[in-house]
Amino acid sequence: MRVQDLFWLIALAAIWGASFVFMKVASPVLGAAYLAEGRTLFAAIFLSGLAFFLRKNTVLLGQWRHYMQIGFFNSALPFVCLGYAAATLTMSQIAILNSTAPLWGFMIGLLLKNERFKLSRGVGLLLGVIGVLVLVGGDKSFANPSTHLPIIASLISAFSYGVASNLARKQTSIEPFDHAHGSMWAASVLLIPVLFFIPMKGEPTGITISALVAIGVLCSGIAYLIYFRLIKNAGPTSALAVIFLIPAFTALYGMVLFDEPISLSAIVGMGIILLGTLLVTGTIFRSPQPPH
Repeated sequence: MRVQDLFWLIALAAIWGASFVFMKVASPVLGAAYLAEGRTLFAAIFLSGLAFFLRKNTVLLGQWRHYMQIGFFNSALPFVCLGYAAATLTMSQIAILNSTAPLWGFMIGLLLKNERFKLSRGVGLLLGVIGVLVLVGGDKSFANPSTHLPIIASLISAFSYGVASNLARKQTSIEPFDHAHGSMWAASVLLIPVLFFIPMKGEPTGITISALVAIGVLCSGIAYLIYFRLIKNAGPTSALAVIFLIPAFTALYGMVLFDEPISLSAIVGMGIILLGTLLVTGTIFRSPQPPH
């Protein structure tokens, strides 16, 4: 990986790690539904403006069914789950649970016959499960019954990302920018009915709105562009390494901004999960591939 690409990789991890900060600020006021709707809507508007500026000819209606599927699994469902979890769990806890997404994606890929089973990947899956159990079982705060549903919500969001990655793989004819643009508008539409069932918790302030705009434009719109740049320049395997860096940035933000402690079980659990993810994705044993 070039130095320039390494810089963008670290920048992307820092941005996506910051998304948990903005969720922590906005979720107690906006609630899970309004936070998710605002995030997808601001990201969609930003990407539309960028498409206009770059004169990209994007035909969203031609693939609307696919965008609805991706929008649901890659944005609408996980954003609601993460917004709900952010009101109870620490940022590092959510980030670690969310880092199981590649493990879920691989298991779903096996069921859909998109992936091949290997011993190293089987060991990786087992390590991922053990890592979650170490995290949940060793952290005393998880003994509180109020954390059980947020934990499930965090894992559902990771599972949802795994579904989305397999759906996106089938549509190789759609450009990455169009995937992001179309799915964000689809998610915005899908989330509208949810607003009537999950009300806003409080009165939005300037800080709340600023966090919402930041998580939409910066952590969704701009972050997508950086991620697609990495995929193009360094390849998908190298770009996937961002998953390994996000929990570290999230834990750092949590300690500095919210005085959130990080337990020994969290560190051990994160290490086991990341090792399992490395095995499942083949990052450890795969020979480096040239950028293409």
